[in-house]
Amino acid sequence: MFTINYQSREPIYEQLYNNVVKLIGMEVLHPHEKLPTVRAMAQQLGINPNTVSKSYQMLEASGYIYSTVGKGSFVADNKSVIEGKQTETKEILTKAVKAAANVGITQNEVIEIVDEVFLGGENE
Repeated sequence: MFTINYQSREPIYEQLYNNVVKLIGMEVLHPHEKLPTVRAMAQQLGINPNTVSKSYQMLEASGYIYSTVGKGSFVADNKSVIEGKQTETKEILTKAVKAAANVGITQNEVIEIVDEVFLGGENE
């Protein structure tokens, strides 16, 4: 379920953060669902536990997850955070598409870029 691209220029902690955010946004991970422990996630992905811990701290600071001492980390039941991020992202995307149009990038070129991103291309 969680994947890391070791060839990517994006830091591993950011990849893990973005992966969890995506799974929450796609409703693959549900509110109050327990995430793997830091150690288990690190073993599963073959990465340093400090890297996982950093991602979990960022996710908690952003409101996507919460931690309970002695029990672990769980997906937050906070739809307003997800909806807010989606609205913010749509606004950013709208501005980017307008900027692209203003500099002569065609609709087809924009669609190609979007397709690449959604299909896992390099334009992330």
